[in-house]
Amino acid sequence: MVHAAERDIPTSPLRDHAFGADGERGMVIGPDGAIVWMCAPRWDSDAVFSRLLGGRGAFTVRPRSAPRVWGGRYEPRSLVWRHRWSTTDGPFECSDALAYPGEDGTAIVLRRLESTGASPHLVDVSLAPRAGFGVDDATGANCVDGVWTWRTGHLHVRVTGLPDAVMSADGELTALLEVPAGGRVDVVLELSTSPRSGPVDADALWAATRARWHEVVPQVTGTAADADVERFYAVAHGLTSRHGGMVAAATTGLPEQLAGSRNYDYRYAWVRDQCFAGLADSAAGGHRLLDSAVAFIAARLRADGARLRPAYTVTGEPVPDERPLPVPGYPGATPIAGNHANAQFQLDAFGEVLLLFARAARAGRLDDAGWEAARIAADAIAARWDEPDAGIWELEDRWWTHSRLICVSGLRAIADEAPPEPAREWRALASSIEARVDDECVTPDGRWGRAADDARLDVALLLPAIRGGVDARAEVNARTLDAVLADLVHDGHAYRFRHGEIPLGEAEGAFLLCEATLALALVRLGRREEAVRWFERVRGCVTVAGLYSEEWDPEERQLRGNIPQAFVHALVAQAAVELGR
Repeated sequence: MVHAAERDIPTSPLRDHAFGADGERGMVIGPDGAIVWMCAPRWDSDAVFSRLLGGRGAFTVRPRSAPRVWGGRYEPRSLVWRHRWSTTDGPFECSDALAYPGEDGTAIVLRRLESTGASPHLVDVSLAPRAGFGVDDATGANCVDGVWTWRTGHLHVRVTGLPDAVMSADGELTALLEVPAGGRVDVVLELSTSPRSGPVDADALWAATRARWHEVVPQVTGTAADADVERFYAVAHGLTSRHGGMVAAATTGLPEQLAGSRNYDYRYAWVRDQCFAGLADSAAGGHRLLDSAVAFIAARLRADGARLRPAYTVTGEPVPDERPLPVPGYPGATPIAGNHANAQFQLDAFGEVLLLFARAARAGRLDDAGWEAARIAADAIAARWDEPDAGIWELEDRWWTHSRLICVSGLRAIADEAPPEPAREWRALASSIEARVDDECVTPDGRWGRAADDARLDVALLLPAIRGGVDARAEVNARTLDAVLADLVHDGHAYRFRHGEIPLGEAEGAFLLCEATLALALVRLGRREEAVRWFERVRGCVTVAGLYSEEWDPEERQLRGNIPQAFVHALVAQAAVELGR
């Protein structure tokens, strides 16, 4: 049975949500003070708060004052979310964060309630962590010296700050707090794989969290959108585990297409996405994300070689097969965990890896292990470049043009940093692949087709020229860009490719990665005014917290897909840097 406090939390549009993370797991914060999603103890674990997918489990903080209007913002250079209500009794705020950096096996949720005006506030709090995607209720609830402890599934729960709360039979802790005018109350939730002991110092946890965020998120100046680049850094660091892997997004099962089959689990580390983040970091002058990407991916290459998987868990394990989840799902979607990409071959990942390693080498940050991994990647391209692959969009196996051209870019980039002998070998291989692609994938009107047997367009065809190694100003690339603008843009938004005869916008939403790609491609050709228009268009397709999902539905002005989408943040940040130049 779902209790009233949980049932009162509606499933809201994605645009109304914010996000917090500590590197090891993340939480999605809905409107009006509800944490509606979190998996613990790690990214790909079962959810303990499943309300986002219509399931059980949430953590709500809500002032009783009515009427009220909510809003919010991130504290600068962090993922500390400040939820603010304007009420007839004055302003009220709740600061939300996961203690950062996170620990293996333990999540610490910090919620600080503050009456910032001249009036006190009565605040309803409801806490119902339910492990196993909402299946497991509470057992062994106990309150000693104002500290609550219990278990849900395999997780131990400890709560401080709610000494007078009441526990329901199935594990919903409720309390009515009075926050004095100008005062504050801290509530700290710990979820762990073993019992926690010792005092909880909320002030120390908040201070350490804010200090660490300011350490890893640089103060950015001189770009076309400094705050957006700082947001990229916060999101990417929040998604990156201490084990090196960066998850593609924090959620699973949020639909890219309502009532369709395209619902995926993105709580894993995609090789390509992490390369995008590392390259964006380097473009902005950083190295933390670059270094973690190089180390994580190099280890995977040394372990798996030419059989490199498209994605792994953040600790480097295989991604599990898809399975259904015991929750209703976000409206219009069938919820799943696991990802079918675990069995795919994606050739372009090797090219992206070499681009990443070349950038690290140029910055003097590629060690011997990295160079060994670079040679493994180059050898894998030599052995497998002629094989059909699933490509960047993870479709059926075909001889995709983009996959081969991005390998050409990667080979030439790493050759520029390599000793003479492998450099000659890698440049020769790049030229051989490029010649074959020129022969089989250029259409009669002088542009790229998306595959050897498919003359249609694809925005991904613009990425090799953006990455270098393929001349952006070559006639074939310029013609491809103009053709994409003419054929894959509708009502000011860009789409990946055409799905047969179905009109753009009906088969899927506009792809935000594609819109950032167009901005970068236009910059490369010196078409700055057009680039700025695309840059500003994609910047408007965000949540209230400035987060990107994968797609945008222009008709309903809704975000589609999992959030926050790391590779969109990465390309938008890179576009901001390059436009700033």
